[in-house]
Amino acid sequence: MIKRLVNKCIITPNDIIPSQEHFEVIGTFNSGVIRHGDMSYFLIRVAERPREKKGGQIPLPRAENGKIVIDWRKEDEVSILDERIVKSKQSGFLRLTNISHLRLAKSRDGINIDSIGEVPTIFPEGPHEEFGVEDARITFINDKFYITYIGVSRHGIVTTLASTKDFASFERYGIILPTENKDVVLFPAKIRDNYVAFHRPLSGNPFGPPEMWLTYSPDLIHWGQHRYIGIGSGSDWDSMKVGAGAPPIKTEEGWLEIYHGSYKAHETDMVGVYCAGAALFDLDEPHKLIAKAKEPILIPEMEYERQGFLSNIVFPTGAVVQGDDLLIYYGAADTYTAVTKLSLQDVLDAVKN
Repeated sequence: MIKRLVNKCIITPNDIIPSQEHFEVIGTFNSGVIRHGDMSYFLIRVAERPREKKGGQIPLPRAENGKIVIDWRKEDEVSILDERIVKSKQSGFLRLTNISHLRLAKSRDGINIDSIGEVPTIFPEGPHEEFGVEDARITFINDKFYITYIGVSRHGIVTTLASTKDFASFERYGIILPTENKDVVLFPAKIRDNYVAFHRPLSGNPFGPPEMWLTYSPDLIHWGQHRYIGIGSGSDWDSMKVGAGAPPIKTEEGWLEIYHGSYKAHETDMVGVYCAGAALFDLDEPHKLIAKAKEPILIPEMEYERQGFLSNIVFPTGAVVQGDDLLIYYGAADTYTAVTKLSLQDVLDAVKN
């Protein structure tokens, strides 16, 4: 296991003002992070739920016309799958017990948070985001910050795209990959005149294990040439789920990708234990895997990674090179945003060995 040089839980639910008067924040995690100039920018996934209780009923929030409304369901009408999700006994469809938006935070040193917005930065908008927006990733290309994030609705899970130049105003482009697809991260440069992204298609028919793929685009909107990239089989620790984490980092040895995987701790485990892995891809043909670390580079060890809204989760969503080191930002236990510092060379050595 790679030695951690720094560990810090940097954003907690207590740091965030709820977007609704009668709501409570239960998670501040899976933050998209980017360093630009002398500032680090965070887009925090803020998960919140109603405080109101009604005997024998479960509140299920959703966004409608810029507001949050609550659908109440009788407890005997649904099955509780885990802390986040219920399933209708009649239709078999799923609903979330909380709803997420994205909130801006800033840090001068990349470790200590200097400011957090008091209101949502990106709020659910339109029918494909009615159950919330989640898990931003941020990439700077040319003169804009591009943000991929998840929209959840009765139509499934989709990846949507937005951009900004100042984190004050945003242009939203809508859906770029169809349901079910998530964990989309953009490369920070064009390669052979194309934009490039990792993504994770999720099939309802499990003929094989979960996988990561790569795709190319001329304009960031239309994507094709989809390819499986060699991550998603052959390892015990990513046998349950796998997907891109941070946007790739260019190194002399290849594109370094910090990704996530999960495995079942026991037969009835519905959530899994989430860890972070590392892999290198060819600089000119990024669909070609050079090597990947045999074991995770991060596993749940700290108390805030092992205990929270859910347990045993390290979910990387950002990585920044700082001198000879690598700052990795991640969601911890589906509750907190945390950061750890590793030696960049140690990470590369783990991949090559």
